[in-house]
Amino acid sequence: MNTIPNLSFEDTAVAFSSKSNAELYKMYLLFKSMNSNTFVKVGGTLLNTAINLHLPIKFLIKPTIFNHFCGGETIKESERAIQELSKYNIGTILDYSVEGEGDEKSFDATRDELLQAIEKAHGNKNIPFAVFKVTGLIDIKLLEKIQKKQELSVDERAAYERGRDRVSAICKRCHDRDVRVFIDAEESWIQDTIDNLTYEMMELYNKDKANIYNTYQLYRHDRLDVLKRDFENAILGGYHLGAKLVRGAYMEKERKRAEAEGYESPINPTKEASDKLFNESLRFCIEHIDRISLCNGTHNEDSCYLLVELMEEHNIAPNDQRVYFAQLYGMSDNLSYNLAHAGYNVAKYVPYGPIEAVMPYLLRRANENTAIAGQSSREFSLIQKEMKRRKNQ
Repeated sequence: MNTIPNLSFEDTAVAFSSKSNAELYKMYLLFKSMNSNTFVKVGGTLLNTAINLHLPIKFLIKPTIFNHFCGGETIKESERAIQELSKYNIGTILDYSVEGEGDEKSFDATRDELLQAIEKAHGNKNIPFAVFKVTGLIDIKLLEKIQKKQELSVDERAAYERGRDRVSAICKRCHDRDVRVFIDAEESWIQDTIDNLTYEMMELYNKDKANIYNTYQLYRHDRLDVLKRDFENAILGGYHLGAKLVRGAYMEKERKRAEAEGYESPINPTKEASDKLFNESLRFCIEHIDRISLCNGTHNEDSCYLLVELMEEHNIAPNDQRVYFAQLYGMSDNLSYNLAHAGYNVAKYVPYGPIEAVMPYLLRRANENTAIAGQSSREFSLIQKEMKRRKNQ
């Protein structure tokens, strides 16, 4: 429940203050379409087929779903989104959303693109964080093999070391340019390997403050324990812990794999259990804010209200740089814009990349919106509410 008098996620005038009537109507049509499971499934299949056949459909995708959820095809094209958000005191997290082809050439290309994004963020108050996935830099099969403690061949070991060097190059550049970076969470069967790489980078580059952030998927029942362990290790290692809390993105895949391979699912049994764990993790981070920098990466209104209340209880100023809220570009503007309007630190994940390469991301976004209970309908109802408010002015 909200007890903060100057903050309401129902305030659609603030939430959609950046949108003209025409833009709001365009959003209305998009979310109306995404409210239909059939439309999303059939449309997604048709789009995938058209792209695989190299049909000229870019002109249809770019001004609609792509422009709503992505900044552009390049960093330069994303400048429009960066400036638009900055007018409302919302930062941009440039998210290169191209899914690598799994070879050395693509891994090097991803590293180089990420280094360019870091240079763009250097000295730019509108871009407070960089972000990357380790699987964009290292073969997922190697990450899994290491987690299983299987012996690597000479070539595999060399390939892993090249991948580790890519991760290190990105983290060092972030440290040198004073840019904070999120290392995204991934599937449980490679997460331990990713965690260990992240801890290594934290020990190197988080001595004075949190530059490197690990990501904790709280739909996994063990993550609060891991967060607490990581905090203790940071204390022992003499460095700061960066923690980005999310609910998670691989639930269906995780459950199916656990069932197929006959091991206990790492996923909480209910949404309520995930919510409880997420909120307990927020409390833990705020209670240890002297050594933990926190990003509350959620579209959940209750968790955002809770963090605001916790900050008040602990006398943490809304603009304290150790605490950020983050949402995805094109979603939950009622959270982002109202939080920023109230003086809190807010950033949007702004994906970018060539349309063909970003399509898997866009289709996941559409499917997640229909799969998350009430998410599309929540967005849709808020848009309708604002359209009605403007009409009655």
